[in-house]
Amino acid sequence: METAKMTGVDPDLQKILPLLPLRDAATLTPARARAELVALAESRKDVPLPEVASVEDIMVDGAAGPIPARRYATGRRPAPTVVYFHGGGWVAGDLTTHERQARTLALELDGVVVSVDYRRPPETPFPGAYEDCLAAVKWAAAKIGTLGGDAARLGVAGDSAGANLAAAVAQGCRAGGPPIRAQLLVYPATDLAGRYGVEAENAKFPSRQQNADGYFLTGGAMRFFAGHYLPRPQDGEDPRASPLRGTLAGLPTAVICTAEFDPLRDEGEAYAEALKRAGVRVAYFREPGMVHGYFGMGGASPAADAARQRATAAFREMLG
Repeated sequence: METAKMTGVDPDLQKILPLLPLRDAATLTPARARAELVALAESRKDVPLPEVASVEDIMVDGAAGPIPARRYATGRRPAPTVVYFHGGGWVAGDLTTHERQARTLALELDGVVVSVDYRRPPETPFPGAYEDCLAAVKWAAAKIGTLGGDAARLGVAGDSAGANLAAAVAQGCRAGGPPIRAQLLVYPATDLAGRYGVEAENAKFPSRQQNADGYFLTGGAMRFFAGHYLPRPQDGEDPRASPLRGTLAGLPTAVICTAEFDPLRDEGEAYAEALKRAGVRVAYFREPGMVHGYFGMGGASPAADAARQRATAAFREMLG
């Protein structure tokens, strides 16, 4: 890793970068990606999880039948209720890998978070994950009385691939409901056309090249993940996979976060700007010194912790 390339990264994050997973994308497999994210979560098992009033494993509606989910609640009622979609490149990540993030979000919103274990590729390729997430939001709206009790404050949230799903679901709910009050999109992937392997598409977002290597998430890893999620190249043109290519007018208010040293930075920023042009209220945070994944790195970096809190405070205000 070139020292000059690292001078702008938050010093605390710079220390942990060598410890992070998903290295050597050329030899990455779905099984290895999943195992490494689980191992990363387990490496922090001695750090107490944030305490919420209740945690409950539940089943929610998916597109092809019930799927697992986990409900976190602070006890406040009526409360904002947020359906959360974990990251992990669509292929990896689960309820356990994002347990800490979901609990933290529930506490900072003083509400309810329902974390959804959507089906993943390659076993279930696109649009399976999207359809599961849309079905889960519709289920949550129907069950709002038992979940959080306030139908006017239903939100969606996600990080990385989960933010891609949240953005797509917000578009999917616009016509047929349920009404979404706000969306939290944390370093979202918003344009999968070319599946991160077509030079002309990548050139639209300079951060894909600028931050392709050395900052945890790599360009090679994104090609791996997108290739598994979208086995048909033409699916990258579908707004359900590429929210930036959708119709954006009339979407719910949005908080969008990007990291300075992230290959996904520019497409997240492009989505924020496109929403604004479409008349959508947006709070956009481009966080200096941060890398992809900083929402889960607050224990190592006070700057990452503060960045996360800025975003969740804005989301809480939008939820009302």
